[in-house]
Parts: sequence; structure tokens; C-alpha cells
Amino acid sequence: MNVRQTIAALIAGFILAVLGGLVSPASAQGDALAAYDGALSQFKAVLAERRRQIDAKQKLPNLPGQALYLARNLVMSTYKDLTDAQPSRIGRPNKYGIPPQYFDADNEPLLDEYRKLFDVMQAAPANAQNSAAPFKDVADLGRAVARARGLDAANAETAGRISLALFFAETNGNQNIGNARSNKYKGSFQTGVSEDANGRRKWAAIKPRIAAFDPEMIARDDKEEARLGNLDSRYNHWLNVRNGLMNAHAELFTQIPAIAKTLPDPIDQMKFFELIQIVPSPTKAALRSGNLLGYRVSDPRIMGYLRNNSMFAYGAADRARTSATYREIMDAMWLFNEKFERALAEYEKVKPAR
Repeated sequence: MNVRQTIAALIAGFILAVLGGLVSPASAQGDALAAYDGALSQFKAVLAERRRQIDAKQKLPNLPGQALYLARNLVMSTYKDLTDAQPSRIGRPNKYGIPPQYFDADNEPLLDEYRKLFDVMQAAPANAQNSAAPFKDVADLGRAVARARGLDAANAETAGRISLALFFAETNGNQNIGNARSNKYKGSFQTGVSEDANGRRKWAAIKPRIAAFDPEMIARDDKEEARLGNLDSRYNHWLNVRNGLMNAHAELFTQIPAIAKTLPDPIDQMKFFELIQIVPSPTKAALRSGNLLGYRVSDPRIMGYLRNNSMFAYGAADRARTSATYREIMDAMWLFNEKFERALAEYEKVKPAR
């Protein structure tokens, strides 16, 4: 049985047993502890195997990060089941900002190793075209696109801040990386080929408007286009950020004033735009509804996309959910909080002086 099948079997069995009232509380605690201990051992084994392969310079399997990701999820899922069954197991806060009912802080070194392995597996190729100021580039592009869409200075600043948050959400602030869990998405904004091309077309249409108020940006853009040569444009930081923003987010920049009114918290604004990246259609529908936070999603396919991006993904109770409002969805995006806090801090360093 592979990791995915193990997760499915454990979660399905626990949901049926606990929600069906087929086990006593004591038995449930014992079963939850056994499931967690097994998941923790499996996570350690997968981490050790991938580290051994990397250190020995062995060829890694296709999608080498997927087994690690699923094993990590299983640890968090079974720990949430354990703390649901035995709340006294909830411990101290952890440095990753994960709610303590989902993660035992004693296991922080395992997540440290998890991140280090992904850094290796997703490292940018040697010929990637980096930027010397990747955070500033993202903010500048977001701000310029917003101005070209007619936003005033204050709302354009919000667009720049949101753009930087998307960079952190997609790549943890690392430019030009690959993807250890997908063969489709690459680059600083993790776009597919068609998404990148669509963003390029949209940029061509808006470029003259930007040239009118920021000719220096257009000169930089022309320089990056000439620099690209035959390289995949997703491995040029400037171009992939530009195309990623234009593909999915720029059209909603005009609605930033209304979005900010409904979501005054900058972190919530960042979460909303990240949901445009993950589940664009229902997120746009929620915005159009006039009741963004109360808009409910119940499509199993959409709930699956959310779970694949770490919302309602951990523990039997969360995974048993069949629907959620956008307020509940954004509250469930706690794994993004650390990244968005870092984006806020970095934006303060690169925003224009007043």
C-alpha cells in the first residue's frame, strides 16, 4: 500500500468509526494514538529515504516531493484526531504557527528537514535568470499593473503588497524554482505553459498604458525579454511574475477598493487573492454575490482543491466537511499565515518612500 492509499484507509476508517459511534472513547484514544505513532514513523522514514537519495546523488523518483507531502499531511491529520480524542495532548505553540492541536512542537526538527529537502528538490536550474531584487520586482509590477488599471496610489500600494504575498504563497519567496509535486508548474509564480502564455498576451495589451507613466519599467521589461533568448520564460523571475499576475489576478485589481472594504485585514486580502489562484471560479462568484464571506462552497471537486492546498485537510472532523463559507475557508488557511506575515515585513522594506 502506498502513502496515498495508507492515508485514505486510515482516514476513512477513523471517520466511520468515530462519527458512526462504533468505538468507545478509550478505544478511540488508543486507535488515534496508534495511527499517529504509525504516521510519525512513516514520515521519519520518508524523510530519511529522500535525504539518503539526495546525499548519494541518486536519481529521484518522479514527483519526489509528493510522498513527503502526503506523509506530512498524515502526521498532522492523525495528530488532530489524537487531540480531538484526547485534548490534554494539545501542547505548546510551534515556530511554524501551526495550531497546536494539529502539530506537536517537539516535531519541529522534522519540518525543518522537510523544508530543507524541498529546497534541494525544487532548486532553480543553473541557467535560471534571477533578479537581484526579487521582492521589489514583484511589488513594482503589481503596483504598475494596478495603476494601469486606473487605481489610485493607495490602492495600487495594496496591489503591490498582495502581489508580494502571492509570491510567498506560491514559492515561499524563492525565485525561479521548480515543483517537486508537479511537472506542470514552474517559476516564481508557479504557472503552467498556457497560463504563462495567456499572461504574456494580456501584458502586451496593457504595456502601452504602463509606458505612459513608467517608461523605466518598460525599458526593464524589454531588457528581460531580450535576455530570455530560448529559455522557458517561467525561469526568468521578472517575466514569470509579470505573466502570472496578468494571467490570474490583474483583472481583479480594479475591485481592490471593494475587496478591502469587505476584508480590511491585509492578511485576509492576501488569502482572497491566493484563492483566486487556487479556485478562481467560485472565488469570483463569491465576490459577485455581494456576500463574500457568507458565500458557501459545496462542490466536492472544489472542496478537493481546497484540501489539496491545505484547507480542511487534517483530521477526520475537518475532512468530513462537505461545504464551507469563504470566512471558514480563509480561517482554514492558517498554513499561509507565516508566509503572508513575511510578505508584509518584506513589503515594508521595498515600498516607495513617502
